[in-house]
Amino acid sequence: MFARATLVKSTTTRLFPRFMSTSTLLADRQAAVARLEAKTFFEQLTKNEKLYAHYMAKASFAGSRIILAQTNPHGPEIFDLIQSVFTTKDGRMVDIDQLQKDSGVSKESFEDFVQYATQFLGNMSNYRSFGDRKFIPRVSAQDIQRIVEASAHGPKALALWESTKEEIFSVEPSAKALLGFPEDGHVSGYYSSNITKADIKLVQDYCEKIPLDPLNTRLFKDEQGYHLRIASAVAKDPESHTLPNGASLTVQYGDFSEYMAEVAKNIKAAIPFAANENQKAMLNHYFQSFESGSIDEHKESQRYWLKDVGPVVETNIGFIETYRDPQGVRAEWEGFVAMVNKSQTEKFENLVKNAPNFISRLPWPKDFERSVINNAPDFTSLEVLNFATAGLPAGINIPNYSDITQVLGSKNVSLGNVLTAHAPTIRFPFVRDEDYDMYIKYRLQAFEVQVGTHELGHGTGILFTEDASGTRNFGDHIINPLTNQPIQHWYQSGQNFNSVFKNIASSYEECRAEAIAMVLIPHLDIQAIFGHEGEEAEDVIFTSYLNMARAGLTALELYDPRAKKWGQAHSQARYAILQVMIEAKLAEIVYTDNNQNLEVHVDRSKIRSVGVPAIADFLNKLQVYKATADEQAGTDFYNKWTSVPESWHAYREIVIAKKLPDRVYVQANTVIKDDDTVELLEYDASPAGMIQSVIERKL
Repeated sequence: MFARATLVKSTTTRLFPRFMSTSTLLADRQAAVARLEAKTFFEQLTKNEKLYAHYMAKASFAGSRIILAQTNPHGPEIFDLIQSVFTTKDGRMVDIDQLQKDSGVSKESFEDFVQYATQFLGNMSNYRSFGDRKFIPRVSAQDIQRIVEASAHGPKALALWESTKEEIFSVEPSAKALLGFPEDGHVSGYYSSNITKADIKLVQDYCEKIPLDPLNTRLFKDEQGYHLRIASAVAKDPESHTLPNGASLTVQYGDFSEYMAEVAKNIKAAIPFAANENQKAMLNHYFQSFESGSIDEHKESQRYWLKDVGPVVETNIGFIETYRDPQGVRAEWEGFVAMVNKSQTEKFENLVKNAPNFISRLPWPKDFERSVINNAPDFTSLEVLNFATAGLPAGINIPNYSDITQVLGSKNVSLGNVLTAHAPTIRFPFVRDEDYDMYIKYRLQAFEVQVGTHELGHGTGILFTEDASGTRNFGDHIINPLTNQPIQHWYQSGQNFNSVFKNIASSYEECRAEAIAMVLIPHLDIQAIFGHEGEEAEDVIFTSYLNMARAGLTALELYDPRAKKWGQAHSQARYAILQVMIEAKLAEIVYTDNNQNLEVHVDRSKIRSVGVPAIADFLNKLQVYKATADEQAGTDFYNKWTSVPESWHAYREIVIAKKLPDRVYVQANTVIKDDDTVELLEYDASPAGMIQSVIERKL
């Protein structure tokens, strides 16, 4: 639940096209700050478990500065500026009230800067983690300079201010307000600004042939040729390659070496406190991966991670999700440490136990399903201690290596304290009055079921492949249900879903998982697993569909009409499902308040008779195109459902006007005391609490 942002009229909107005024880029007036509550579960851990959690959290956060650089090349300097302003000379949090007085700026201006700093730290960038859109301060540059001058690190902070102020406030060219391909004028930390899409494809095609996985890489170009930088603690000798067009490609190890060395050091420190041999093997492979830059070593870590069923302390770390690489093949750093919530986990375990039954209800033929359904693992509800990431998810299904998950399955995770983290209450827009009380009553319960079935969905569906020896994982009898002909496409050696479907892959897969959730949610035996029966179950089902339709509408905030570009994978996916619901006449968007507001209407009586069949048909096509590596048909299909007609631009203006502020999460820190016990340090759910928590993390 969020506090609503107040959008102010800008005097500089002339710098932007109609669809991107500076008001849409202003930091939220009042961030929705929530605290991740972890103390109850942390205190139940043994001494060794606490030490294990401590070192893995340190390892995760040691890579935080990588996130800054991957998002925006200027990110690390802005981060250092914020740290300098709010830190005393001995490294503690400043007295914020005294800093405001010393600066001489008004309380309102000072608060606006604090809000900007809070949101930067919450997103680990000046680009929103949910939406990939830049945000700028509401306070003037002159007032920020006065605050900087009044800080304890005046000269250092001023130097950082001088080098970052243009980036902090820049609003043109407008394309730079979005993350994406540099060739399109957007910003990316994965590529040098002179890299073209053709360059990226050239290097990617070569990497598939070597093969070399680009997950932990960045790509740069200069007059000597291309430079593929691999994140690793050790900077071994560069490797020289010649591309098919004669250009030079130098593979350079040691990217982010300082941070990767710190990651590896803390992982090594965690090994003595591992609970079992699987955990020790996992940590050793993590260590080797981050030392050397080997993705194969990271894959080995994930094989042992899958064998480590039901640990008290769960953790995963590495270059995991590819959402923010416009090419969809390079992954952002992240790492989490969490404690298992045993009572909540029971319901998710029951979901997994019955997974073969539930998955058999999905619309594709049996030949298009994996032979192994979530074989390895478990489905756990976790209480997050720490999560080093740009934006916390509510659920996870990993690993993302299809060559592993197609054989061993995947782990499903629901992050309980992320789902339930509270910020100030505000009325949710676009829900009609007659549905509102039910929506508020069942929203979290409905979302819990959605997260469970969504993450289960990620673990479904076969990919047809052929390896380097020509061996295929399918026979000639496989028929494409959309054409009734033998399949014509499959994944070649060195390819995977991300490399074939490229920039739409992340959103496409999120849409597939969301559609699976919508198909499964109306089944009463699934609702019963989550404790919902009778009329309550029907209310939860309706709320799930209403919530999905509302999410599809609010997704418009994250669409840029000028660039015709979506800024967030899940939002694009939910918009597509809303379109399916509208075409099936299950849902509609209705103007209210003299066309100044909107309502989402969902016909409860048609969910099973109309909604489920329509979404199932849509889902079947998503799965078939994905399974058969039919990138062209899959891309055309997905683009059709996620295109935004001009008639919806007016809806978007209303959605932006009613926008709720993004949520940011204050996380605890852990420290080892003189007696080798681990202390948990918690912070207020406030902007000051957010800033202090990051300062004391000593990133």
